[in-house]
Amino acid sequence: MISFGPTEEQELVRETLREFAASELREAARVSDEAGAVPAELLDKTWELGLISGAIPTEFGGDGTERSPVTNAIILEELSHGCASLAVAALAPGLFVQPLVDFGTEQQKADYLPLFTTSKFHVASLALHEPSFAFDLTNLKTFAEVKGEGYELSGHKRLVPMGDRASHFLVVARGGTREGLDDLEAFIVPRDAPGLRIGPEPEKTMGLRSLPFSKLELDRVAVPEAARLGGPDGIDGRRLINSCRLGSATLALGLSRAVMEIALPYAKQRVAFGKPIAQKQTIAFMLADMAIELNSMRWLIWKAASQLERGLDATRATTLAQTYTNRESMKIADNGVQIFGGHGYIRDYPVEMWYRNARTLTVLDGLCAL
Repeated sequence: MISFGPTEEQELVRETLREFAASELREAARVSDEAGAVPAELLDKTWELGLISGAIPTEFGGDGTERSPVTNAIILEELSHGCASLAVAALAPGLFVQPLVDFGTEQQKADYLPLFTTSKFHVASLALHEPSFAFDLTNLKTFAEVKGEGYELSGHKRLVPMGDRASHFLVVARGGTREGLDDLEAFIVPRDAPGLRIGPEPEKTMGLRSLPFSKLELDRVAVPEAARLGGPDGIDGRRLINSCRLGSATLALGLSRAVMEIALPYAKQRVAFGKPIAQKQTIAFMLADMAIELNSMRWLIWKAASQLERGLDATRATTLAQTYTNRESMKIADNGVQIFGGHGYIRDYPVEMWYRNARTLTVLDGLCAL
């Protein structure tokens, strides 16, 4: 019998994280957004859930559950339903761990994965975005040049999640031997590498305000051959980018679901001209469209994630999922503000925060990886 639903294990994961997101992330979301900081105690609580160690094989000290991209999508949706900003902070180490598990050599896994199996929250991150206005993943300006028995990295990165405290960065750069996404390489760069400068102040963003983003400047940073992720074989650049794009799309899905689930009861309770606004055709259509689009987004994301899981080229499926989700999640966030009317613009309700977060999620890749 063919089933398109989650497995029993995935249902258990979903229910556990749904409860955690509601009781911990949602409660801390507004305070963290206003303060522009992530509570350290909250990060410790998320660490105890094993969200990072669960992806690490047992031979390197992890739980060895070998989570699939579809399971990771379920995890991301539930955490983002609580708070997208705090979800990214909690899962930032996965931006380093997941590519290492997918592409790393046995020696690289042995050297770095045990850092994430300790009892304390440990951060490493992915440096993907660049400051150019015409940012293009197929034409990165950060370049890796062969020098002797290693490489020199030069370029600028920005919007690096949790970069203010990361011990290592996975720097994505062009190798110059191939074209497009196939030319992407990734290098493990320690925080104290000579020539690497980290911006002293966190970047200011429209949304995800509690999440610290950093700028990096790489001025001929020398790294050995062993720092090249995947060794001589390098990485599958398409899979890495598809994984990151799907991660951002899934965060937007979880946030969109939060908008619908607060807009629906509000519309039933808010009375205007003698009857609940949910009975007005315009509002009813908005709410119906939200439900339709949420299911559509989820199925597109799961389809692309299943292709990643099977080792297929998910570029087309990922592009469709991301494009559709970016458009519809902004529409849902905007309609949520409209349904709340004047209350949508004040901070008594979270919809204005979710609107800002939705806009940020739809323009950034590299926030989470499946």
